[in-house]
Amino acid sequence: MTLDKARELLQVQAGFGGFYNANSAKLILSEVNRKHGQAAVDQLIRELDLEKIFRFAPGTRFERGWPRGLECGRQ
Repeated sequence: MTLDKARELLQVQAGFGGFYNANSAKLILSEVNRKHGQAAVDQLIRELDLEKIFRFAPGTRFERGWPRGLECGRQ
């Protein structure tokens, strides 16, 4: 998946907000992490304000749809 496509999909999920959309966003970010690395994930979290919308903190690693490390903004 390209970063542009990921950005487009994440914008849709962020627009709806909510629990199920957060799960979809986690899956998208795990794919971004796999293809483009953690820096790209952190950039998208900041750019799309996902910390405010879904409580995803920069630095959280998403693997197979699950957050690792920082627990979605909680330490």
